This record gives sequence, C-alpha cells and structure tokens, in this order.
Amino acid sequence: MYRLDIPDRLNLAHHCLGRNAMATPDKIALIVVTDAARPDLAERWTYRELDTAVRRAAAGLLAQGLVAGDRILLRLPNTSDYALLFLGAISAGMVPVPISTQLTEREAAFLLEDSGAAAIAQTGSPRLPAPETCMILDERAIARLKAAAPQPGHADTLAEAPAYMIYTSGTTTRPKGVIHAHRTVVGRVPMHRDWQGLTGDDVMLHAGAFNWSYTLGVGLIDPWSCGATAVLYNGPKDIEAWPVLIEAVGATLFAAVPSLYRQMLKYCDFDNDRLVTLRHGLAAGEALSPALLESWRAATGKQLYEAFGMSECSTFISNGAGTPVRPGSPGKPQGGRRVAILPLSGSDQPVAPGEVGLLAIHREEPGLMLGYWRRPDEERRVFLGDWFAGGDLAAFDQDGYVWFHGRADDMMNAGGFRVSPLEVEETLSVCPGIAEIAVAERRVRDDVSVIVAYVVRQDGAGVAAGDIAAIAERYLASYKRPRQIFFVPGLPRSANGKLLRRDLALLEVDVSPTPGAPSGA
Repeated sequence: MYRLDIPDRLNLAHHCLGRNAMATPDKIALIVVTDAARPDLAERWTYRELDTAVRRAAAGLLAQGLVAGDRILLRLPNTSDYALLFLGAISAGMVPVPISTQLTEREAAFLLEDSGAAAIAQTGSPRLPAPETCMILDERAIARLKAAAPQPGHADTLAEAPAYMIYTSGTTTRPKGVIHAHRTVVGRVPMHRDWQGLTGDDVMLHAGAFNWSYTLGVGLIDPWSCGATAVLYNGPKDIEAWPVLIEAVGATLFAAVPSLYRQMLKYCDFDNDRLVTLRHGLAAGEALSPALLESWRAATGKQLYEAFGMSECSTFISNGAGTPVRPGSPGKPQGGRRVAILPLSGSDQPVAPGEVGLLAIHREEPGLMLGYWRRPDEERRVFLGDWFAGGDLAAFDQDGYVWFHGRADDMMNAGGFRVSPLEVEETLSVCPGIAEIAVAERRVRDDVSVIVAYVVRQDGAGVAAGDIAAIAERYLASYKRPRQIFFVPGLPRSANGKLLRRDLALLEVDVSPTPGAPSGA
C-alpha cells in the first residue's frame, strides 16, 4: 500500500513545473504538434521556459486586479495558451474553470453565470457576452499576460485550497462544478504506478484537447508531476495521424478513449512498426470491450490498460503491468485507495464480494473533490457516511477485480463525456409539435452505444427529425446531441406516471436512418 504524504502547503503549478524547472531545466516538458508529418515544426517548451511562461501569466493576471480565489473561465482554442493560462491561474492562487469550445453560446453562458467568474479568457469568434463585473481576456490581453515580468515564484497556497474547477453533468438539468484542491496532484500518484507505469523517462501522447479533464490530468498534470514529456496534437482531425505521431515523437505511452482505438483499428495501418517506442496504450472515459481489447492486441502486439474514474476523483480503479488484465473488468483499486461497494439501501456498510451495489471511495481520498460548487443538495446525495458514491453499480469478485453493472441513475456516456438526459430533454422539448420526449443511451453494436431521442408528436403535428436536430445543433454541444431520433406512439411509464427510462430500449422502432437526424456512430 502506498503512503501519500501531503504537506500543509502545496501549489499544483509548482509541483508540476517549478520543481522540474530547478531539477531538469532544459528537458522538454511540452510538445504541441500541428502537422503530424512535420514534427520538426512542433512547438517545444523546456521546463524552464514553461515554468517562466506560467509565472508570467500569473503575474499578468494579478496585475489586472484579479486576486487569489477568483475564478477564471477558460474558453480557448486547442493551443498552448490553454495550458499557460490554466497553470498560470493556479500559480497565482486563482481557480481556472476550463470549458469546451464545443459548447454552444447558451451552454457556455450558463457556466459563466453559475461559476461567478471574475474573468473569461476567450479568443476568436463568436465571443461570449459577459456581465460588466466580468473581465474579458482577449487576444491582446493574453499577449500582455505572456509578456509580463514573471512572478519570483508560485503562490504559497494551502494544499486544501481550491486549485481548479471542472463542470460535469449532474442529475438535474444543469451541469455542476467539481472543485479540486491543490492536493489532488498528490492524490494522482497511485495511478502513475498502477495504471500508467509513468516515470520521468516517458513521452506521454494524449489524444484529447487541452480543455478536457482527461487531457488536463493524464495528458499534462501526470507527466509533469513525474518530470516526463507531454505531447498534444492540435492539427486536422485525421485518425491516421495517431500512429504517425507516436513514431514521430517517440511516444512511450498513448492515452485515448476506447472509441478512438476502435477507429484506429478500422482506418490505420500498423504494419510499418510505427509503434516500436510504445510500451502500452491507456484507455479511460468509457468501457473497454473485450472484443476491442483483443483486436488491439492482435493488430499491434501492444497491451492496452484500462482505468475507471470520474470527474470527482479521476481514476482510482485500473489494470496495469502489475495487475493482469481480465477482459471486461477495468481492474482493481489502485494501491492506497479505499474503495468499497455499498448496498443500494443507502447504508454505508460495504457488502460482500459478488454482491452488486454502489461503487464508493473513501471521503479522505486525497484525489477526491472538495465538493460541488453551489450544489449542497447534490453534494449531500453522493456522500454516505465516510464514502463518496457517484452512482455506478458494481461488484467485487473474489480476487478483488471490479465488474460494472450500469448506473443507479440515468446518466449517459458520450465518448467519455457524462451527459444528463434531463438536460437534453429540456433543451429539445421547446421544438414545436413535441408532446413528450425522452432521451437515453441505446446500444447499436456490441461495443457501441449512442444517445437516442424518443419523441411523441402532438396530435396532428408534423414535426420531423430535422426540426429536432436543428434545435440540438443550435443549443447543445455536439457530444450531447441525439444520434438517432425515433417517433413513438407513447413512452413507457409506471402506474403513477413516472418515466421508465430503462424500458425505452424495449420500444419497437425503425432503426433505419431517419431523414434529417444526425448521423449514427
């Protein structure tokens, strides 16, 4: 079992960059590739350069009149500026709030208002309107931040102080902010050992964008915590770029969602030894099917290690070099983690192996969130005594492996993003001609599920799939939009009128493509 020693005072930016800038100043910390075929043109930052740039950004933010504790919304394209402002805000003791550029103006405006951000960093267009009390950091302002004289060091923050906030879908119609402390950087150590096998000699290539919590954690924070090199790609979306990139940068670790590995197997050629430097791949965000695992092994000769986590705690269950893979299971609790299965009755007393219940992690886990931003009711619902239970159903087998049995609630998974069906339903219900609408995941292949909308038309209404798709495109991020739209005579309900969401998949529907609906998986 690992012992995690957390000092009383800790700054995440110093832990990731400041220490390495002193120990290995000239080592490459970050590579940003725009053209997979021309890695020589990639943007490269040493630890010294990156640490200095982050301290410049911190000084620039403070010079604008912002203070420690202020929340800074980051709505930026997929460039190194995202990393500089994310770590720069943390360095100054502020709280960055990274959001996706896929979000529509309506979705982003809610996060801006809900977070109470003192500033928003945004470039390009369209620009998000901000209240007079919110400072706007545009291209010129960001350039000034980057040119400021660097702070002499990183802010002296408490390990328990808020470091950053990530928004995730909740059980209501609106996302909620998950607040992480500076100590979370130490709470990630077990995953370095038991999942990633990460050391200072590694080159970590992550397939995600800068704004995603999976990328920020596994793609940046983890390699920098270990003194390794982080590589991100912001070029054209071309699935065949990934093997080229692995070879070009000498990646030893590659992290992605299972669906990307599936696409690589379909479209990429692995016969040219481009994966020679790769030790293994890392998969998280959605379940890794046994079929996909076996196909990847057969095609590449490389192992693929899965991990399970959540926005509230990152990964805490995984397999790795020290935990033999059992296809269908994401592995065992990482060393030092206190994980339990709690009964569905609401008791905080763990159940025996083999019994299905709520997957839970102890509230003293250093990687666990501080709490939900302005959501006390939702926060109370997820804590059972000394345990945090996020709603996943699972069971331990006799050997300590975890096996999943779905969700206790109705949350959906869209390519690694958690999506609330209530949020999607509320948004689409404004479409004229809809009497009722229900949204759920529907399995379209053995290892693929998509978001589907089931619609009951008003009497005499001619609402079509294209009408609903147009509303989704205007108001919902692409990953929240239904991929199929089915018109049904009625929705399954209980005797008291409650929607039986799990019975939606039993409805008889025409599974052929619906004209005007978004494309399927």
